Amino acid sequence: MAEAGKRALVTGGAGFVGSHLCERLLHEGYWVVCVDNLCTGTLENVAHLTDDPRFEYIEHDVTTHMNISGELDEVYHFASPASPMDFERIPVQILQVGSVGTHNALGLAKSRGARFLLASSSEVYGDPLVHPQHEDYRGNVNQIGVRGVYDEAKRYAESITMAYHRHHGLDTRIARVFNTHGPRMRPDDGRIISTFISQALAGKPLTIHGDGSQTRSIQYVDDLIEGVLRLMHSGETRPVNLGNPVELTVREIAGLILDLSDGSGTTIQTPLPTDDPKRRRPDITRAREVLGWEPRVSTQEGLEKTLAWFQER
Repeated sequence: MAEAGKRALVTGGAGFVGSHLCERLLHEGYWVVCVDNLCTGTLENVAHLTDDPRFEYIEHDVTTHMNISGELDEVYHFASPASPMDFERIPVQILQVGSVGTHNALGLAKSRGARFLLASSSEVYGDPLVHPQHEDYRGNVNQIGVRGVYDEAKRYAESITMAYHRHHGLDTRIARVFNTHGPRMRPDDGRIISTFISQALAGKPLTIHGDGSQTRSIQYVDDLIEGVLRLMHSGETRPVNLGNPVELTVREIAGLILDLSDGSGTTIQTPLPTDDPKRRRPDITRAREVLGWEPRVSTQEGLEKTLAWFQER
């Protein structure tokens, strides 16, 4: 997919998705610079890569100036705490990494003539009034709510990325990432899959917010990484949804995870969090037409792989 010997920088490279991206880039023949301040990432996620001479890890906070030596061909900006638990724990840091951190990553790409890819999020759509969500939909976001720190951080990151594209002529890409799961998720990050699996393996009831009728679309991490690389190597500068168009209710997801564990668990209901999206499903027409991409890993297979990783831990 790439020319052997290209050098890429991945911010947030020791995080869940970032570590999978680093791994795939090495497999494709890249030299990889992984930058992370370990706010939510962990060295354990990239420990298996450190013996590769083409892999370099730099502990650094992207909200401060990045002075990376050597040439860079591509910059993948994945740094950002992204779990519901983080929205209340470190809200200011989330806003900073989406604004100052994105500005710094863009400046680095500009100074090296590198192509830049922003990992945005389906959260830019907020609690959507349009279903399914297509890239031209501008969203329904409560900017002063608890979730607003993440939603607006990603919306600002998209805006400054396009400003660099238009004003500075930077070659940019924007991936709008929908719910993703797989190995190396943080067990306690508050996301639906990690929470349900952790509870199921601990023999605890699965916590369903509201009545469980709200929907999510979940994709396995390998599919996401494939989409990210296809986007980076395409000519598409508009935002592109990368997600699974198979829509499931939260209660259905809970049932699948219970069936894949021992099947004997139960569920309990708690109040629905403020601004929690009621429906979430990507329109991936653009990804299909421009990238020739759509998810290949079935929901069951992806959950089986994720569950197996949690069990091994």
